[in-house]
Amino acid sequence: MMPPMRIVKAVAQALLGGTLAFAGITHLTVARQEFLAQVPDWFPIDHDFVVLASGVVEIGLGAALLTMWRQPARGLVGAAAATFFVVVFPGNIAQWLEHKDGFGLDTDTKRFARLFFQPLLVLWALGATGAVGTVRGLLRRRRERVSG
Repeated sequence: MMPPMRIVKAVAQALLGGTLAFAGITHLTVARQEFLAQVPDWFPIDHDFVVLASGVVEIGLGAALLTMWRQPARGLVGAAAATFFVVVFPGNIAQWLEHKDGFGLDTDTKRFARLFFQPLLVLWALGATGAVGTVRGLLRRRRERVSG
């Protein structure tokens, strides 16, 4: 029988994978305009391209989270998802600072409150996949190979 915490992590990973895949699909289809609100005005790359590219990345991360169940791949995918959440965080900040509406975030208070959910996504990706332990282990083995 699988230990309860392992089941919780597997369910959390599957939910995150499904959520990312769904969000990525909506980047390319029904929510494209909403996601444009999260691209900062100052960002030098075509905003529609950014939305489409981030959608493709989300679909890829979601698919990987739904299919990678063995370490170290599982942890590396979790680390990649956490990194993605960190990379897109400036878009959330810009949405608040630039007073852009999107996804029902139509007040500065709502946009500001949204900022506190991004770190939770990072923790979700790291915790559900065991990413921290995986990356630590890989780095330790690499140091041992280099020094030994």
